[in-house]
Amino acid sequence: MYIHFPFCRLRCIYCDFYSTTLGQDTMASYVRALEREMALRKNYLESSRVHTIYIGGGTPSLLPTDLLHRLFEAIGRLWTLDDKAEVTIEANPDDVTREWLEGLRGTPVNRISMGAQTFNDDILQLIGRRHTSQQTIDAVKACREAGFANISLDLIYGLPGQTFEDWKDDVEQALSLNIKHLSAYSLTFEEGTRLDTMLRQGLVEEADEELSRQMYDHLLDATNKAGFLHYEISNFALPGYHSRHNSCYWQGSPYLGLGAGAHSYDGKRTRRANLPDIKAYIAAKEDMPHETEELSNDALYDEYIMTRLRTSDGIPLDELSEKDRKYCLEMAEPHLLRNLLRIEKEHLCLTKEGIFTSNDIISDLMKIDN
Repeated sequence: MYIHFPFCRLRCIYCDFYSTTLGQDTMASYVRALEREMALRKNYLESSRVHTIYIGGGTPSLLPTDLLHRLFEAIGRLWTLDDKAEVTIEANPDDVTREWLEGLRGTPVNRISMGAQTFNDDILQLIGRRHTSQQTIDAVKACREAGFANISLDLIYGLPGQTFEDWKDDVEQALSLNIKHLSAYSLTFEEGTRLDTMLRQGLVEEADEELSRQMYDHLLDATNKAGFLHYEISNFALPGYHSRHNSCYWQGSPYLGLGAGAHSYDGKRTRRANLPDIKAYIAAKEDMPHETEELSNDALYDEYIMTRLRTSDGIPLDELSEKDRKYCLEMAEPHLLRNLLRIEKEHLCLTKEGIFTSNDIISDLMKIDN
């Protein structure tokens, strides 16, 4: 189950996720609308047992904890939460106070994911983050003292003005905090964001390809030395601490997405996208405004390739139909010869070299764009 909480105090200049800066009164109305959607869609998943919940945004740590308790009470009335469920909430470091953590008590939250992005305060200010590097350090410590051991941090490399030494310091600082999970993403200039406008105006520059590669190489080496498993292109975890929720996406499991802008998948061939319009979502009396898509066989194949090849396990070739397996191996052959792909125990996987051109490789293996 994914719950989208699209509220932010400020919008980061690189972010293209759906969010709004509407106020506290709207949050209560939004939670009431979430309760309505839960009741309407309680049978969307074939099983009434939920194994993972992820509350993302936006900035879910802005949600008053009494409303968070109300959300979980509504979930408990409609579904059974597995005894070993992974329940994650995203948080901004400056929201992680002892009072906020105390407010999480009594909820099933057992994993906290924080957007650190960088430990360089000048760059944090440039990209519109409202926290400081020290607040991230303090937040991780506070989480641990409050009994939350499963902590994940997000970092971004290739940020404007970020040097290789800056990135080394970021990775070293993150790993020194004894976190269990690290997500690291290359900065993308998404159309419509302030960052993209700044790029076109010449106010910032993209990191060159060689610098980005050096940064990623260092990330692989540093996390490996720290005992982290590289289980997906952008994700690293200590043994036993991979994100079970995100892994469900990559494995094609069914999931229920609740909230404005949230997506769902029935595990077969139907995708649903709630419209990214919080006012329409709150005002809805029947089903929330949404669109659905029925995936063709080729689209299902393409999604399978795109999600599985991102993981360290790669594509289980024996799960493909004979026709799709033949096509996949034919398209993979040039990359196998160049040592960008490898086959290990009937799994087609990216090599370390292949990771750097993974988008091109995935595109070559897909059908619809060919």
